[in-house]
Amino acid sequence: MNDFVQFLKVINEQLHARQFPRFEHIIMQANFSSLVGEFVGSSIPKHCSTIVRNRYHNGHPDLIPEGSFENDSAQHSSEGIEIKASRYLHGWQGHNPEEVWLLVFCFESNARGDEANQAPAIPFRFLNVYGAKLTQNDWNYSGRSETSRRTITASVNRSGYEKMTRNWIYQAPTS
Repeated sequence: MNDFVQFLKVINEQLHARQFPRFEHIIMQANFSSLVGEFVGSSIPKHCSTIVRNRYHNGHPDLIPEGSFENDSAQHSSEGIEIKASRYLHGWQGHNPEEVWLLVFCFESNARGDEANQAPAIPFRFLNVYGAKLTQNDWNYSGRSETSRRTITASVNRSGYEKMTRNWIYQAPTS
């Protein structure tokens, strides 16, 4: 998490030096959350030698036990950890209701549009990290109508949320 905060600081210092808006003001919110999750997911194996980044393109989950799959590559497995990053403290989504360890990094930051709305600048910070082994019963499947273009998703439901928050890993200090 500290690595991401430093990464964002370097990016924003360079943007500021060139009189560009902050990175959080440039990139779409969903892409920013994805970047946070991808960065953290790629950093965790540096601190835990028993897991590796899943090398399968769009493989599930993001982190898998080292040496458990040929070339550390799994298209789909229930072994490992799925990583999500969210600016929301609940309502986390995935593409499918799956039995998996889920690790959610909740953060606070400005977003695209804040600058135009004259929202005050706030520094990026992680608020909470939650992790738990979820079952299919911990998800609600959200289909879509025939006319919808929305990506089909599943949302962590109340039982999943309670598992996650009971098993918090990090909580930001309160001021």
